[in-house]
Amino acid sequence: MPKYEKADIERRMGGALESLKHDLSGLRTGRANVALLDPVMVEVYGSLMPLNQVATVSAPEPRMLSVQVWDRANVTAVEKGIAHANLGLNPMIDGQTLRLPLPDLTEERRKDLAKLAGQYAEKAKVAVRNVRRDGMEALKEDERKKDISEDERKRMEDEVQKLTDKYVAEVDAAAAQKEKEILTQ
Repeated sequence: MPKYEKADIERRMGGALESLKHDLSGLRTGRANVALLDPVMVEVYGSLMPLNQVATVSAPEPRMLSVQVWDRANVTAVEKGIAHANLGLNPMIDGQTLRLPLPDLTEERRKDLAKLAGQYAEKAKVAVRNVRRDGMEALKEDERKKDISEDERKRMEDEVQKLTDKYVAEVDAAAAQKEKEILTQ
């Protein structure tokens, strides 16, 4: 039974790209985006929970986020969670709702965010290359077990390399697009 499966390699590389896109969506550009609060963890009921499990996040205006806390007792915990996330946001409490006005990004903050986007992209490329390595090792293993011939291994290695090149290019494109968004607001 061959160990190498092209569909599995492609799925895993696609997963690395999707993970990058999710990470990039959390980076702030000049506009309000509910994904900005995805990394926020809130200490409620004796454990850490993601913000989206204790409140509803919306973007009622282009430069404002609104967090509707479900349980009144958790309002201050949500406020602390947002403050500890180091997003540069100052929540204003209005009953069970927290309003988060988005301040203008300074040039320095934009550069930091662009650099962070580049770091996310580098992590995604490492993940894609790790999948490539796993695929190449599986092909060598299959050849050693006589499941495939040397010619088949070489042909399939070319396939894996083409997939790797394709996904690395998509990662670069996604990161470049995000950096452009961040720097040109």
